[in-house]
Amino acid sequence: MKRKSLLMLLTLILVVGTVLAGCGSKNDNGGSTASGGDKGSSSAAKEQVLHINLSAEPPTFDPAQAQDTQANTVLKMMYEGLVRIDKDNNPIPGVAEKWDVSSDGLKYVFHLRKDAKWSNGDPVTAKDFVFAWERVLNPATSPAPPYAYQLYYIKGAEDYNSKKITDFNQVGVKATDDNTLEVTLNNPTPYFLGLTSFYTFYPVHQSVKDNAKWATDPKLMVTNGPFTLTTWTTGQKIEVTKNANYWDNQNIKLTKVTMSLSNSSATELSSYKAGQLDYAGNPNGTIPTDQMPAVKNELKDELDLKPIGSIYYYVFNTTAKPFDNVKIRKAFSMAISRQDIVDKVTMSEETPAFGFVPPGISGDKGEYRTEFKDDFFTEDMEEAKKLLAEGMQEEGYTTLPPITLIYNSDDKHKKIALAIADMWKKNLGVEVKTENQEWGVFLKNRQNLNYQIARAGWSPDYNDPMTFFDLWTSTSGNNDSGFKNKEYDALIKDAFSTPDTAKRMEDFKKAETMIIKDQQVVLPIYYYTNVALIKPNLKGVVIDYAGQVDFTRAYFE
Repeated sequence: MKRKSLLMLLTLILVVGTVLAGCGSKNDNGGSTASGGDKGSSSAAKEQVLHINLSAEPPTFDPAQAQDTQANTVLKMMYEGLVRIDKDNNPIPGVAEKWDVSSDGLKYVFHLRKDAKWSNGDPVTAKDFVFAWERVLNPATSPAPPYAYQLYYIKGAEDYNSKKITDFNQVGVKATDDNTLEVTLNNPTPYFLGLTSFYTFYPVHQSVKDNAKWATDPKLMVTNGPFTLTTWTTGQKIEVTKNANYWDNQNIKLTKVTMSLSNSSATELSSYKAGQLDYAGNPNGTIPTDQMPAVKNELKDELDLKPIGSIYYYVFNTTAKPFDNVKIRKAFSMAISRQDIVDKVTMSEETPAFGFVPPGISGDKGEYRTEFKDDFFTEDMEEAKKLLAEGMQEEGYTTLPPITLIYNSDDKHKKIALAIADMWKKNLGVEVKTENQEWGVFLKNRQNLNYQIARAGWSPDYNDPMTFFDLWTSTSGNNDSGFKNKEYDALIKDAFSTPDTAKRMEDFKKAETMIIKDQQVVLPIYYYTNVALIKPNLKGVVIDYAGQVDFTRAYFE
């Protein structure tokens, strides 16, 4: 899941996230299939019913707990923040109809529209935002919200979250009346406005207090966005229906969105070809890699194929043997051929990655990746063997302990994992077991450091390099690597607080050098392209620079 230049470009932010999402985003999590019994796209134009699929079931619909692409797609339909992002990646009025920013950039006053309502008819008030943000930052919230650090731009937020202060009234967010929200920042942050469209900043209806089941039961879920959750059949189908109380419902053309749940990319493609799906592929599904040449030829007019600002990578558990040794981590990273992976396995015109920030993310005067090349390491099989031998000697190994690479269930992830495991065997003589896991289990294992190597993906939450670096800090709820480094934390804190854009970018370069070249916390594989199929009569789908999708203003003609 991050940042734009501190110039005017910095205000053109985008949300979304995997993975952790991540989203934070943690993206590209599987395939799709049409839900049984639903009418396909042949009748969708008449009924304005959209059929899509999620490759994995969202672990939660609680905005405070979400951290993956699947949840992001659905939450965007059900909730709305102070602003939302338009097709040109600009923040435009959402719940807030206008806002004022102080001359020093530290204070934002949001004026909420009086016709904003919850799905049960209650007015959406500034107090609902205060309630939701306090819930994210409250150290007593369990489990701890992974994206709490995104609110650290707000004065006192980090101190409250880390228990240095205990009174939320000392945090720089207050409702001066039902329709006015005042936010005070620690430092001028030009991309803060767009960041408020991110799901962690969504308001939450105050009825959720002391109700543990509210985010899993459609009957209990009160939302403020274009759609409401009406059906959730675990493992089969999720359905949202147009919200009659949404303030802008006259511009919402779809009456319903039906999402089936499958991690089979082959089923997804066949369902799309059969007219049972109106949209297939990224960010919620995948197209079978071995069928990409045929798709490019047969469905070229329906194929959206373009570079996006997201990265596919593996993360090391730096606290688990044998990857607590940096030389062994480096050896594994150097001993694969990224070009072979994108040419022979994924076949979607991705770019091999030798850094962590993808092309397209803003820098000082232009693009960060243009200003700082991703040449932090090279693929070198002989050097990899040498480093592996040195690392093993340092650890007293005659043979490496058993190693397992985990990935979430998906055909594409499986093929990549098998190809890389085969490269490690051929180039290093190391046997690596590959293991697929259901999305929710996979996330928990990563979060709990119950793994050695794991698949990961990250889509920016906004267009600035910070979104790619603050997740590796010691306090980040998305840091699944076990890496903790005071020098790294200091670099990110400096970039977080300085208004000097050039200085920020230098800090980011040092941070990237540390996590890629010096410590090899992650093993970059490739920078994503967006690969999606869209029916010709489906209009208004917005796919942002990070590959995140917004269906809220979609319609059939």
